[in-house]
Amino acid sequence: MTGLMDPLPKMTPSPSTAADSTQRRLLMALAAPVGAITFSFIAATIMLFIAGSNPFEAYGDMLGHASKLETQVSMINRATPLYISGVAAAIGFKMNLFNIGVEGQYRMAAIFAAYVGGAVALPGVFHIGLIIVVAMLVGAAWAGLAGVLYTHRGINEVIATIMLNGVALGVIAWLVRSWQAEGNIAQVGVGTERIESSGIIPNLSWIPETLFRDLTGTGELTGVLIIAIAVGVIYHVLLNRTIFGFELRASGLNPRAARAGGVPPRRMALTAMLLSGGIGGLVGIAEIMDKGRYNPNFVGGLGFNGIGIALLGRNHPAGIAVGALLWAFLEASSDILQNQGTAPKEIIDIMRGVILLTVVIGYEVVSRIRKRDEAARAAARLTESTS
Repeated sequence: MTGLMDPLPKMTPSPSTAADSTQRRLLMALAAPVGAITFSFIAATIMLFIAGSNPFEAYGDMLGHASKLETQVSMINRATPLYISGVAAAIGFKMNLFNIGVEGQYRMAAIFAAYVGGAVALPGVFHIGLIIVVAMLVGAAWAGLAGVLYTHRGINEVIATIMLNGVALGVIAWLVRSWQAEGNIAQVGVGTERIESSGIIPNLSWIPETLFRDLTGTGELTGVLIIAIAVGVIYHVLLNRTIFGFELRASGLNPRAARAGGVPPRRMALTAMLLSGGIGGLVGIAEIMDKGRYNPNFVGGLGFNGIGIALLGRNHPAGIAVGALLWAFLEASSDILQNQGTAPKEIIDIMRGVILLTVVIGYEVVSRIRKRDEAARAAARLTESTS
């Protein structure tokens, strides 16, 4: 009986085993995105050959264009709203919610933030702060509608957010026409009133100009980059260094276990949607600051692209940043390929589609391999402890 009551010996892994395990986890984490990007370039190369284009010449133009300082600044400007959109989608993913409505949330947030920003004149910090707060509140409110439908009426969040995207576009079109008809807009067809300079975030062009050289042309490094960095830092700290972040991740991984631990899943789901919408409301700030108003030709597609970027970056702030920069690189490459005529610009759409399809498949394969390895290690430890 004494032998049966003795505690099981602790299995302390050796330093080499721990190092091998860390390396394996790192390889598993990188396998899907790196494999997806590699496979997309292989697929693009095949398509370029079929189209009669020289893939080496096309890739040379892409890399040569990306090596220019002005192009790199433009890529950062393009990546900034994409990164914010990716973080907004990632918050929902962490709760196992698919917020497909970032597209409508940032558009609604942008038009109201621009309208309020153009209607007031305040000192710089307060003016900019008011625009940001309005954008976050409107984005959170629009996402909150889908959250309430999901938590209190059981309506699938994917359906609710997609439908709200269409409603948002209709509301925006109606608002712009109404304001123009009432004569509340100084110039017909330009959107909201122009925001005073006190409400425009200063650009950061002095950074590349100090480090490298003066920028040529009209390109400027957007000051919204500071907001994107702050969003990423807050997202990381909130998710990994707070009780709320732990409860959010726990609710997403296993709602029943979280409920048994005292975490209300309904409240967590609604909070996640509000946070996701609040961050999503900031996506359009870069366009507002660039144009100084909400323009009827406001940039679109940032919400849907953010979903792909979040998947590519595995919902990690650093991974999302890499995904956003990759997307921006591909967009810049589309421009140069069209201008140079070395390859059809549609090849970029093919590459993005292949990346998303491959990365989803890759994550599923990696997940199955990881589960198999965990089961094998658990069986091995059980065998060692009972022998």
